[in-house]
Amino acid sequence: MKFVWPPLIKSIDERAKKIADGLAAAERGKQALADAGRKAEQELAVSRSENQQRLAEAEKRAQQIIEEAKQQAEVERKRILAQAEAEAVNEAQRARDQLRDQLATLVVKGAEQILKKEVNAQAHADLLNQLKAEL
Repeated sequence: MKFVWPPLIKSIDERAKKIADGLAAAERGKQALADAGRKAEQELAVSRSENQQRLAEAEKRAQQIIEEAKQQAEVERKRILAQAEAEAVNEAQRARDQLRDQLATLVVKGAEQILKKEVNAQAHADLLNQLKAEL
């Protein structure tokens, strides 16, 4: 017994120590796994929060771009309207000038015809009616 028990006890103690060390390592592994899980959840929450902020910023920027485009379109619309109005005014003035020139030509022609014929009120009235019809 003296020779068998000490190595047997030593072997049992070593085995118990290995088992205790294995259990402690397993417990540390569980704790590390739990810590890693918590850290992963925290990182995931931070990532989600950042993504939501980026999405909100992107939506805000999109709205700004839309508003800027609307403002630019409104400015362009006003510029085009002003240009069209100016062209319409110029065209109306040209038409008036052309009518005035045509009227002057017709008046001169009418005066020529009146002066070439004998003085007769009825004939003059007929010529004036013709002038009115031409206008």
